[in-house]
Amino acid sequence: MAYAIDTYTGNASTTSYSITFPYIEQAHVIVTLDGVTKTLTTDYSFSNASTIAFVTAPASAAIIKFTRSTSRTSRLVDYQDGSTITEAILDQDGNQSFYLAQEAIDITEGTLNLSASTDQWDAISKKITNVADPTLAQDAVSKNYLESTWLSTSDKANITTLAGISALGTLASNSANVTTVAGAITNVNTVATADTNVGLVATNIASVNTVATNIVKVVAVADDLAEAVSEVITVADDLNEATSEIDTVATNIANVNTVGTAIANVNLVGGSITNVNTVATNIASVNNFADQYRIASSAPVSSLDVGDLYFDTTANELKVYKSSGWAAAGSTVNGTSARYNYTATAAQTTFTGSDTAGNTLAYDAGFADVYLNGVRLSAADITITSGTSVVLATGAAVGDILDIVAYGTFSVASIAASAITSGTIGVDRIPSITNAKLAGSITEDKLSGSISNAKLSNSAITINGSAVSLGGSVTVGETKPTISSISPSTIENTASNVVITGTNFGSSGVPNVEIINSNGVISYPNTITRNSATQLTINVTIATDASYFLRIELEDGNAVRSSTAILTVSDAPVISTVAGSLGSFGKGEVIAVTVAGTGDATLVWSSTGTLPTGLSLNTSTGVISGTESSSITQATTYSNIQVTLTDGQSQATTKTFSITITVYTGSTGGGQFN
Repeated sequence: MAYAIDTYTGNASTTSYSITFPYIEQAHVIVTLDGVTKTLTTDYSFSNASTIAFVTAPASAAIIKFTRSTSRTSRLVDYQDGSTITEAILDQDGNQSFYLAQEAIDITEGTLNLSASTDQWDAISKKITNVADPTLAQDAVSKNYLESTWLSTSDKANITTLAGISALGTLASNSANVTTVAGAITNVNTVATADTNVGLVATNIASVNTVATNIVKVVAVADDLAEAVSEVITVADDLNEATSEIDTVATNIANVNTVGTAIANVNLVGGSITNVNTVATNIASVNNFADQYRIASSAPVSSLDVGDLYFDTTANELKVYKSSGWAAAGSTVNGTSARYNYTATAAQTTFTGSDTAGNTLAYDAGFADVYLNGVRLSAADITITSGTSVVLATGAAVGDILDIVAYGTFSVASIAASAITSGTIGVDRIPSITNAKLAGSITEDKLSGSISNAKLSNSAITINGSAVSLGGSVTVGETKPTISSISPSTIENTASNVVITGTNFGSSGVPNVEIINSNGVISYPNTITRNSATQLTINVTIATDASYFLRIELEDGNAVRSSTAILTVSDAPVISTVAGSLGSFGKGEVIAVTVAGTGDATLVWSSTGTLPTGLSLNTSTGVISGTESSSITQATTYSNIQVTLTDGQSQATTKTFSITITVYTGSTGGGQFN
């Protein structure tokens, strides 16, 4: 057992390794990789008194060794007359001798020794190198001497030849069979002279095995050939004819099998041969009907005549061929309207086919309303002429929501207005409205279009309970919410409150809030509180770190989505080094300790409080290092060193550490440690 040696094997990922033995000073710990001594601070540092951290993880299979080497040339304690002798001084002096003794034992145990059990020299499974050539009869022989001096060239060639015979062991284990073959060598030689025939049989062994397996059938054929009228000969004669019935059937065996499999249908056709003949007589009309009415998943492109019909199995509707091309025989929309929803990819302009619910887009050309993130697009922003696709003038952003409302169209016969006794009449059906007709009132929900001043004769309309004089025109517009800011703009994965500031959040009720990832995935708050018409508070828990858009929709359908991803979800950085003491070091000593941490973005280290003189914190690595250079005269603990780790989202975490500097005054104070 080694007293002051730790050995490890590198794996290209681990950087920290434990020191299991005690030591007096860091300088007494020798660190080697594959036998090469490494340098403190340049190649490694002490994370604490029992852990060494490499700057770069040792390579896979690299031999890592920590060896204690206590000072052998000078005493660490020099006793002086009249000095005060303390326990620490005696322990220091005793430890130096004790550690040197342990290190001597480690060295001895690693050398060639006599085995206690055999009383023979034991190399403890290690190679013995640098061995001289032997001169006396009992001298040890090296590999080089044996190969170069004792074995001749022919000896080594024969050994190499035998080593290359893979079946040598098999031959030896079957010596009885070898002897048997030798006893029948005459027969073996006879077979050897007929090797051509043996090879022919071996090449056709599959056929030989088949004949052997079917020997009963072979005998039956032989018996048939002996008959007066042989069926085998009859078949052979047919095959020799110019036109063989057997060849004809064999050539068309697939059709024969098909007819045999469907013999019931063949019999059925035979029973209705009169109808079959009728169809054949009128085949031109049958073909004409097939051209005029077709069923397909896409529009036919040949034999087209105005009035042709085809059932579109993709859209599940009947279409008619007009002079302008194929069109729906009725309204594309089943009912008054149909709704479709799509989530956009980057710069997407054309939306067609299946939507998020699996519905295939179809509408009557020109009759659709299109909304992007809740905002209705004008005719200048879209093209809706194909009936199967919507094309945006400007590409949508990733995650944008496109909603399409398609309307059914139909024609209504002209009717007399006097025949309408209930419901409403559109404004465009009323040529004029006299004051007498306005003796009552016209409410806002009855006005689907506009009424000119002439029609109103400067009377008034009541809107939201207030009379509005119509000397000019009245515009009833939409009031959409806005988002100006949020606080905080960065949160972690735990439940967090976010305050949204903006305008037009309504005077009552609670708006709906959506949190939208850039990939289109939508999350919803745990709770929503409307603080005022300009402020909302949401409590949200989001598991995935990313940047998110916010969308607010009022109860009346008006909505807004933030133009950028204004909410960031990110984990705060973590300092993994345990708070408290980073170690005790001697005055004037070279010091290097690491405060370790992790985070999801660029990390920056900083510190407050007082570090020992000569030490500084590396803001990129978290290593506190330097040569202690204070003028202290007694042990001092720097106990309020606050180290902070901050990431790229300005999230930070802080821990408090301490470092103790001890003072050795033996050279000037008579062998006393403070």
